[in-house]
Amino acid sequence: MKNIVFIPANSPLTKASFEVVSYARNLGGTVTVLAAGKLPSQDLSVLGTYGADEVIVNRSLVANDDQQITMWLANYCKEANNIVFSHDFNGKAIAPRLSVKLKAGFISGAIALPENDGSIKVNVYSGKAFGFMKCNTTQKIISLLPNSVAPEMSGNACGVTEVEETFGEIKVKVLSVKKPEGSIPLPEAERVVSAGRGLKGPENWGMIEDLANALGAATACSRPVADIGWRPHHEHVGQTGVAIRPNLYIAVGISGAIQHLAGVNGSKVIVVINPDAEAPFFKAADYGVIGDAFEVVPKLIDAVKNFRAN
Repeated sequence: MKNIVFIPANSPLTKASFEVVSYARNLGGTVTVLAAGKLPSQDLSVLGTYGADEVIVNRSLVANDDQQITMWLANYCKEANNIVFSHDFNGKAIAPRLSVKLKAGFISGAIALPENDGSIKVNVYSGKAFGFMKCNTTQKIISLLPNSVAPEMSGNACGVTEVEETFGEIKVKVLSVKKPEGSIPLPEAERVVSAGRGLKGPENWGMIEDLANALGAATACSRPVADIGWRPHHEHVGQTGVAIRPNLYIAVGISGAIQHLAGVNGSKVIVVINPDAEAPFFKAADYGVIGDAFEVVPKLIDAVKNFRAN
Protein backbone atom coordinates (compact mmCIF):
# COMPACT_ATOMS: atom_id res chain seq x y z
CA MET A 1 0.00 0.00 0.00
CA LYS A 2 1.43 3.36 -1.04
CA ASN A 3 0.05 6.54 0.50
CA ILE A 4 0.90 10.09 -0.51
CA VAL A 5 0.15 13.20 1.54
CA PHE A 6 0.29 16.76 0.23
CA ILE A 7 1.03 19.74 2.48
CA PRO A 8 1.86 23.36 1.67
CA ALA A 9 5.35 24.32 2.83
CA ASN A 10 5.17 28.10 2.81
CA SER A 11 4.63 28.55 6.55
CA PRO A 12 5.44 26.65 9.76
CA LEU A 13 3.88 23.21 9.99
CA THR A 14 0.42 23.10 11.53
CA LYS A 15 -1.52 20.54 13.51
CA ALA A 16 -3.50 19.80 10.33
CA SER A 17 -0.28 18.67 8.63
CA PHE A 18 0.45 16.22 11.45
CA GLU A 19 -3.16 14.97 11.32
CA VAL A 20 -3.07 14.05 7.61
CA VAL A 21 0.30 12.29 7.97
CA SER A 22 -1.01 10.27 10.95
CA TYR A 23 -4.19 9.49 9.02
CA ALA A 24 -2.22 8.21 6.03
CA ARG A 25 -0.03 6.06 8.31
CA ASN A 26 -3.15 4.47 9.80
CA LEU A 27 -4.35 3.52 6.31
CA GLY A 28 -1.45 1.05 6.25
CA GLY A 29 1.64 0.88 4.05
CA THR A 30 4.22 3.55 3.30
CA VAL A 31 3.72 7.31 3.54
CA THR A 32 5.41 9.82 1.26
CA VAL A 33 4.82 13.51 1.96
CA LEU A 34 4.93 15.87 -1.01
CA ALA A 35 5.38 19.52 -0.02
CA ALA A 36 5.47 22.68 -2.12
CA GLY A 37 6.90 25.97 -0.90
CA LYS A 38 9.89 27.60 0.78
CA LEU A 39 9.86 26.20 4.33
CA PRO A 40 13.36 25.04 5.44
CA SER A 41 13.91 21.30 5.08
CA GLN A 42 14.79 20.77 8.76
CA ASP A 43 11.26 21.82 9.67
CA LEU A 44 9.82 19.09 7.42
CA SER A 45 11.85 16.18 8.79
CA VAL A 46 9.69 16.20 11.93
CA LEU A 47 6.88 14.72 9.83
CA GLY A 48 8.66 11.41 10.23
CA THR A 49 7.71 11.35 13.89
CA TYR A 50 4.04 11.29 12.79
CA GLY A 51 4.50 8.42 10.34
CA ALA A 52 6.11 9.78 7.17
CA ASP A 53 8.74 7.55 5.57
CA GLU A 54 10.09 10.33 3.36
CA VAL A 55 9.43 13.93 2.44
CA ILE A 56 9.90 15.37 -1.05
CA VAL A 57 9.75 19.16 -1.20
CA ASN A 58 9.55 21.23 -4.38
CA ARG A 59 10.80 24.73 -3.59
CA SER A 60 10.39 25.99 -7.13
CA LEU A 61 6.59 25.90 -6.79
CA VAL A 62 4.43 28.51 -5.08
CA ALA A 63 2.23 26.86 -2.45
CA ASN A 64 -0.86 28.60 -3.88
CA ASP A 65 -0.30 27.73 -7.56
CA ASP A 66 -2.99 25.06 -7.84
CA GLN A 67 -2.38 24.21 -11.50
CA GLN A 68 1.38 23.72 -11.12
CA ILE A 69 0.99 21.67 -7.95
CA THR A 70 -1.69 19.47 -9.54
CA MET A 71 0.61 18.64 -12.47
CA TRP A 72 3.51 17.95 -10.12
CA LEU A 73 1.42 15.69 -7.88
CA ALA A 74 0.01 13.81 -10.87
CA ASN A 75 3.54 12.72 -11.82
CA TYR A 76 4.27 11.31 -8.36
CA CYS A 77 0.85 9.85 -7.62
CA LYS A 78 0.43 7.47 -10.57
CA GLU A 79 1.21 4.41 -8.42
CA ALA A 80 -0.33 5.65 -5.16
CA ASN A 81 -3.27 3.86 -3.58
CA ASN A 82 -4.38 6.78 -1.40
CA ILE A 83 -3.66 10.50 -1.70
CA VAL A 84 -4.54 12.51 1.41
CA PHE A 85 -5.08 16.27 1.76
CA SER A 86 -6.23 18.42 4.63
CA HIS A 87 -9.71 19.81 3.92
CA ASP A 88 -8.42 23.39 3.82
CA PHE A 89 -7.99 25.99 1.07
CA ASN A 90 -5.26 23.96 -0.63
CA GLY A 91 -7.13 20.69 -0.35
CA LYS A 92 -10.36 22.15 -1.67
CA ALA A 93 -8.56 23.66 -4.66
CA ILE A 94 -6.11 20.91 -5.59
CA ALA A 95 -7.77 17.59 -4.67
CA PRO A 96 -10.68 17.92 -7.17
CA ARG A 97 -8.26 18.87 -9.97
CA LEU A 98 -6.07 15.88 -9.18
CA SER A 99 -9.12 13.61 -9.03
CA VAL A 100 -10.03 14.53 -12.60
CA LYS A 101 -6.44 14.24 -13.85
CA LEU A 102 -5.92 10.77 -12.33
CA LYS A 103 -9.52 9.62 -12.84
CA ALA A 104 -9.49 8.76 -9.15
CA GLY A 105 -12.44 8.76 -6.76
CA PHE A 106 -12.55 11.69 -4.35
CA ILE A 107 -13.97 11.63 -0.81
CA SER A 108 -14.29 15.18 0.51
CA GLY A 109 -14.43 16.08 4.18
CA ALA A 110 -13.60 12.74 5.81
CA ILE A 111 -13.93 12.65 9.60
CA ALA A 112 -12.75 9.09 10.32
CA LEU A 113 -10.65 6.22 9.04
CA PRO A 114 -12.28 3.78 6.59
CA GLU A 115 -14.79 1.25 7.89
CA ASN A 116 -14.29 -2.49 7.34
CA ASP A 117 -16.17 -2.27 4.03
CA GLY A 118 -13.94 0.58 2.81
CA SER A 119 -16.54 3.32 3.26
CA ILE A 120 -15.49 6.56 4.95
CA LYS A 121 -17.58 8.72 7.28
CA VAL A 122 -18.03 12.31 6.06
CA ASN A 123 -19.88 15.46 7.09
CA VAL A 124 -22.84 16.44 4.90
CA TYR A 125 -25.28 19.36 4.77
CA SER A 126 -22.80 21.78 6.38
CA GLY A 127 -22.28 19.45 9.32
CA LYS A 128 -25.97 18.90 10.10
CA ALA A 129 -25.58 15.19 9.40
CA PHE A 130 -23.03 12.61 8.38
CA GLY A 131 -22.93 9.94 5.71
CA PHE A 132 -20.63 7.25 4.33
CA MET A 133 -18.87 7.42 0.98
CA LYS A 134 -17.06 4.64 -0.85
CA CYS A 135 -14.76 4.77 -3.89
CA ASN A 136 -14.70 1.96 -6.44
CA THR A 137 -11.59 3.29 -8.17
CA THR A 138 -8.13 1.80 -7.62
CA GLN A 139 -6.82 5.18 -6.50
CA LYS A 140 -8.59 7.20 -3.81
CA ILE A 141 -8.21 10.87 -2.93
CA ILE A 142 -9.30 11.85 0.57
CA SER A 143 -9.52 15.29 2.18
CA LEU A 144 -9.57 15.18 5.98
CA LEU A 145 -11.48 17.73 8.03
CA PRO A 146 -9.15 19.38 10.60
CA ASN A 147 -9.57 18.23 14.21
CA SER A 148 -11.30 15.02 13.10
CA VAL A 149 -8.51 12.68 14.17
CA ALA A 150 -5.77 13.22 16.71
CA PRO A 151 -2.20 13.28 15.38
CA GLU A 152 -0.16 10.34 16.67
CA MET A 153 3.61 10.21 17.05
CA SER A 154 4.72 6.88 15.64
CA GLY A 155 8.29 7.16 14.32
CA ASN A 156 11.46 9.17 14.02
CA ALA A 157 12.50 12.15 11.93
CA CYS A 158 12.73 11.21 8.25
CA GLY A 159 14.86 12.28 5.32
CA VAL A 160 13.95 15.24 3.15
CA THR A 161 14.66 15.32 -0.58
CA GLU A 162 14.60 18.61 -2.44
CA VAL A 163 13.56 18.82 -6.09
CA GLU A 164 12.98 21.62 -8.57
CA GLU A 165 10.28 20.93 -11.11
CA THR A 166 7.99 23.36 -12.91
CA PHE A 167 5.49 22.85 -15.70
CA GLY A 168 5.46 25.76 -18.09
CA GLU A 169 4.96 29.32 -16.95
CA ILE A 170 4.33 29.89 -13.24
CA LYS A 171 1.27 32.14 -13.17
CA VAL A 172 0.96 32.78 -9.43
CA LYS A 173 3.22 35.35 -7.79
CA VAL A 174 3.13 36.07 -4.06
CA LEU A 175 3.18 39.83 -3.50
CA SER A 176 2.70 39.73 0.26
CA VAL A 177 1.81 37.31 3.03
CA LYS A 178 -0.60 38.11 5.83
CA LYS A 179 -0.25 35.64 8.67
CA PRO A 180 -3.18 34.78 10.97
CA GLU A 181 -3.25 36.96 14.07
CA GLY A 182 -3.70 35.70 17.59
CA SER A 183 -1.74 33.14 19.57
CA ILE A 184 -3.84 30.17 18.37
CA PRO A 185 -5.14 30.06 14.75
CA LEU A 186 -8.85 29.23 14.78
CA PRO A 187 -8.68 26.14 12.52
CA GLU A 188 -6.01 24.69 14.83
CA ALA A 189 -7.69 25.55 18.15
CA GLU A 190 -8.98 22.75 20.36
CA ARG A 191 -10.91 25.24 22.50
CA VAL A 192 -12.68 28.39 21.27
CA VAL A 193 -14.51 31.14 23.17
CA SER A 194 -16.80 33.14 20.90
CA ALA A 195 -19.14 36.07 21.48
CA GLY A 196 -21.80 38.05 19.67
CA ARG A 197 -23.79 41.25 19.92
CA GLY A 198 -24.95 40.21 23.37
CA LEU A 199 -21.72 41.75 24.68
CA LYS A 200 -23.16 45.17 23.75
CA GLY A 201 -19.84 46.69 22.60
CA PRO A 202 -16.15 46.03 21.86
CA GLU A 203 -15.15 47.52 25.20
CA ASN A 204 -16.59 44.45 26.94
CA TRP A 205 -14.43 41.93 25.07
CA GLY A 206 -11.86 41.83 27.86
CA MET A 207 -13.77 39.17 29.77
CA ILE A 208 -13.97 36.98 26.64
CA GLU A 209 -10.21 37.22 26.25
CA ASP A 210 -9.75 36.52 29.97
CA LEU A 211 -11.88 33.37 29.70
CA ALA A 212 -9.98 32.28 26.60
CA ASN A 213 -6.65 32.82 28.35
CA ALA A 214 -7.80 30.85 31.36
CA LEU A 215 -8.84 27.94 29.13
CA GLY A 216 -5.92 28.16 26.70
CA ALA A 217 -8.44 28.89 23.95
CA ALA A 218 -8.72 31.02 20.82
CA THR A 219 -11.24 33.86 20.56
CA ALA A 220 -13.88 34.15 17.85
CA CYS A 221 -17.04 36.10 17.06
CA SER A 222 -20.28 36.03 15.08
CA ARG A 223 -20.57 37.72 11.68
CA PRO A 224 -22.51 40.81 12.85
CA VAL A 225 -19.76 41.55 15.36
CA ALA A 226 -17.10 41.43 12.63
CA ASP A 227 -19.26 43.42 10.18
CA ILE A 228 -19.72 46.34 12.58
CA GLY A 229 -16.02 46.37 13.41
CA TRP A 230 -16.08 45.22 17.01
CA ARG A 231 -13.68 42.36 16.17
CA PRO A 232 -11.39 41.60 13.20
CA HIS A 233 -12.84 39.57 10.34
CA HIS A 234 -10.37 36.70 10.78
CA GLU A 235 -12.21 35.87 14.05
CA HIS A 236 -15.57 35.46 12.30
CA VAL A 237 -16.73 31.83 12.51
CA GLY A 238 -19.71 30.48 10.60
CA GLN A 239 -20.80 29.44 7.14
CA THR A 240 -19.36 32.59 5.55
CA GLY A 241 -16.38 32.79 7.89
CA VAL A 242 -14.01 30.19 9.34
CA ALA A 243 -15.42 26.69 9.82
CA ILE A 244 -14.07 25.13 13.01
CA ARG A 245 -14.22 21.76 14.81
CA PRO A 246 -12.77 22.36 18.31
CA ASN A 247 -13.17 19.99 21.23
CA LEU A 248 -14.89 22.80 23.15
CA TYR A 249 -16.85 25.77 21.76
CA ILE A 250 -18.27 28.35 24.18
CA ALA A 251 -20.75 30.80 22.65
CA VAL A 252 -21.50 33.91 24.69
CA GLY A 253 -24.35 36.21 23.66
CA ILE A 254 -24.86 34.53 20.26
CA SER A 255 -28.42 33.64 19.25
CA GLY A 256 -27.37 30.76 16.98
CA ALA A 257 -28.54 31.62 13.47
CA ILE A 258 -28.33 28.74 10.99
CA GLN A 259 -25.38 30.37 9.19
CA HIS A 260 -23.38 30.50 12.41
CA LEU A 261 -24.25 26.92 13.36
CA ALA A 262 -23.09 25.66 9.96
CA GLY A 263 -19.54 26.73 10.80
CA VAL A 264 -19.35 25.44 14.38
CA ASN A 265 -21.64 22.43 14.71
CA GLY A 266 -18.73 20.06 14.18
CA SER A 267 -17.51 21.03 17.66
CA LYS A 268 -17.27 18.10 20.06
CA VAL A 269 -18.89 20.02 22.96
CA ILE A 270 -20.92 23.25 22.63
CA VAL A 271 -21.65 25.45 25.63
CA VAL A 272 -24.10 28.34 25.18
CA ILE A 273 -24.48 31.32 27.54
CA ASN A 274 -27.47 33.51 26.71
CA PRO A 275 -30.16 35.36 28.70
CA ASP A 276 -32.86 34.38 26.15
CA ALA A 277 -34.19 30.92 26.97
CA GLU A 278 -35.69 30.74 23.46
CA ALA A 279 -32.38 31.35 21.65
CA PRO A 280 -32.05 28.79 18.82
CA PHE A 281 -28.49 27.96 19.90
CA PHE A 282 -29.76 26.07 22.94
CA LYS A 283 -31.19 23.37 20.63
CA ALA A 284 -27.69 22.61 19.36
CA ALA A 285 -25.92 22.99 22.71
CA ASP A 286 -24.57 20.18 24.86
CA TYR A 287 -24.70 22.52 27.87
CA GLY A 288 -26.67 25.74 28.24
CA VAL A 289 -26.59 28.54 30.79
CA ILE A 290 -29.57 30.91 30.78
CA GLY A 291 -28.20 34.07 32.28
CA ASP A 292 -26.54 37.44 31.83
CA ALA A 293 -23.05 37.06 30.34
CA PHE A 294 -21.76 39.91 32.54
CA GLU A 295 -22.66 37.84 35.61
CA VAL A 296 -21.93 34.33 34.32
CA VAL A 297 -18.60 34.79 32.51
CA PRO A 298 -16.66 36.39 35.42
CA LYS A 299 -17.79 33.55 37.70
CA LEU A 300 -16.77 31.02 35.04
CA ILE A 301 -13.32 32.64 34.78
CA ASP A 302 -12.87 32.42 38.56
CA ALA A 303 -14.00 28.78 38.56
CA VAL A 304 -11.53 27.85 35.80
CA LYS A 305 -8.65 29.63 37.55
CA ASN A 306 -9.48 27.97 40.87
CA PHE A 307 -9.71 24.56 39.20
CA ARG A 308 -6.31 24.99 37.57
CA ALA A 309 -4.74 26.32 40.75
CA ASN A 310 -5.85 23.22 42.65
